[in-house]
Amino acid sequence: MGKRLTPRAVARAVLAAAFLAAGVLHLALPGPFLAITPGWVPWPGPVIALTGAAELAGAAGLYVPRLRRAAAIGLALYAVCVYPANIQHALDDLGRVHPLLGWAYHGPRLLFQPVIVWWALWAGEVIDWPYRRRDR
Repeated sequence: MGKRLTPRAVARAVLAAAFLAAGVLHLALPGPFLAITPGWVPWPGPVIALTGAAELAGAAGLYVPRLRRAAAIGLALYAVCVYPANIQHALDDLGRVHPLLGWAYHGPRLLFQPVIVWWALWAGEVIDWPYRRRDR
């Protein structure tokens, strides 16, 4: 018999799929990401490529038991580090006379970032909060 599909395993699969997709997009279509990169970031092209590679490595690492915790911590830190780009994107867009995405996109996106940090840590078995593991 196979392993039981747990909520944490589902969360890990969804998170890995999201980071896999984002990593592919960063590498295949860097233009939109370059457009929202804050001006203080040095060498934006290579930084965008490295972020794509980091997303791909983190997504893969979630499926290697020995690397899972490190991948989860890396993805959580990544989500913290790219938050300035998300803020810049919101400021640039909302500062336009006719915003392209508006608050309906940017508000939830900015508020969801801490959830992504928690999600990475929980799905990667770094933390159990707010749930308790029964096997401990």
